[in-house]
Amino acid sequence: MKSRLFVPFFVLAGLILLVGLACGTVTTPTAQPPIQIQPTQPPIQVQPTQPPPVQPVSGAVSSLDNVRSATIQIEAQGTFIDPQFGLQVNAAGRGSGFIIDPSGIAVTNNHVVTGAALLKVWVGGDTSRTYNAKVLGVSECSDLAVIDIEGDGFPYLQWREGPISVGLDIYAAGFPLGDPEFTLTRGIVSKERAGGETSWASVDAVIEHDTTTNPGNSGGPLVDGNGQVVGVHYASYQEGRQAFAIGREVAIPIIEKLRSKEDVDSIGVNGTAVVSEDGSLSGIWVSSVKSGSPADKAGVAGGDIITALEGLYLAADGTMADYCDVLRTHDSGDTLSIEVLRWVTQEYLVGQINGDPLLVSSVLGNLGEAGGGDGTTYGDYVTVYDDTGAILMDVPSAWSQTDGRIWSDTWGDLPFDAANITAAPDLDAFNNYYSGPGVSYSASRDWGKLGGYIQLLDATQNWYDTCSLDGRYDYEDAVFEGKYDVWECTGATVFVLSARPIADPTAYLVLVQVQIVSDADLEALEKILDSFDVGGVLP
Repeated sequence: MKSRLFVPFFVLAGLILLVGLACGTVTTPTAQPPIQIQPTQPPIQVQPTQPPPVQPVSGAVSSLDNVRSATIQIEAQGTFIDPQFGLQVNAAGRGSGFIIDPSGIAVTNNHVVTGAALLKVWVGGDTSRTYNAKVLGVSECSDLAVIDIEGDGFPYLQWREGPISVGLDIYAAGFPLGDPEFTLTRGIVSKERAGGETSWASVDAVIEHDTTTNPGNSGGPLVDGNGQVVGVHYASYQEGRQAFAIGREVAIPIIEKLRSKEDVDSIGVNGTAVVSEDGSLSGIWVSSVKSGSPADKAGVAGGDIITALEGLYLAADGTMADYCDVLRTHDSGDTLSIEVLRWVTQEYLVGQINGDPLLVSSVLGNLGEAGGGDGTTYGDYVTVYDDTGAILMDVPSAWSQTDGRIWSDTWGDLPFDAANITAAPDLDAFNNYYSGPGVSYSASRDWGKLGGYIQLLDATQNWYDTCSLDGRYDYEDAVFEGKYDVWECTGATVFVLSARPIADPTAYLVLVQVQIVSDADLEALEKILDSFDVGGVLP
């Protein structure tokens, strides 16, 4: 069996971010109790290298000065697959959050915690103690998560009760850039209801503000002058010097569900919308999957691209909008059809969320959905030869009609002879229409006079003048190298390969044409490409 290398037909352009992600770290403030000095006693001497112990603020925060005490820094550790940087084993990323209950219930962003193996938390900027935390619930679409920090008696923030209007003075709290040093930046609300569609979340409306934020601020609180929460920071647009927060009206109802261990608008992935450079592929790139989630049970894995949900193709606009609209129009337990491209293997898989697990539908990513997802396969394969015995390949035994005659013709002004074998269930349907599957494999020493394999492939393009060209891609296996075109025709996808032998590039050229009308034909294409060869003397 030959080992093949297909250069993918698309190149990921990376993430199309409508706004830049700004994750941040948070620290917990501590308040130093005053030193009591009796008038009859000499003053207490405090060595600068041994400061007096400090105690954390407890209860609800009631001033801006004490916001730090209820702000947390979160480190998520795990294995993630990034669309730009690839596999990251035992990686750690940091974000921010804030405590909303003395029992240690805290709010952050979904993209900060989902799919992590473990969470470490530092409260109020105190790096001398590290807390563990567990995720109670997440919302992929609203980019919210609620975690439970071990321990009790924590200071906490409350929500602002007054109006949130343009011009309101607000402050962004957090620990940006992974720094344990707490930051608090000032700004105003510049827009009450800004668009909230991004490549990692889909929020109908968010608060736009002009406080300075940086990567690492994500999940941190946006507070007013009294230290009350206005929103949850989740994005920034550095060029426009604007940042965005999930507002109180959107956040509170979702957070209440999350803290009761109910996921909202989620299947259990940490995802980002991606679009290929030429727009031919889009979907939700999965960086990690929450164990035991519906996505995990369906077989979705890190590095997958979810291309379709319930038959709707996703993320063509570079946002999560379509993906989230599907989730929001179904209950969490509903069965949803899902289509996935497994990037590392170039396999298309189809299955269901809350239903049948993913199974491979086709292997060649560049042939898209040509097979129609019917899941059928051919059982038996046979080896066929041309009439001269010079060329051979494996085809389904169901393709029982064959023609192995020498192909003698002229190409332009060039006369040629080619060994040829055609096989199909119905040769008439294959040769004259796009209604049936089949293959034509030819090899000729004369075609080199046309030029190389590219010129030969160019010369076939007028055969498909009623079809649309999907693209041209590189091909290489252990024996041959070349290029192939993929044509979309009414009723079929056509694969056309022109190649030369690697060992002797000027000896001859080959041409392989496969017509695909079902998933079974994709499997047949795989077998043909594994087996086609020249085994005798060409005419």
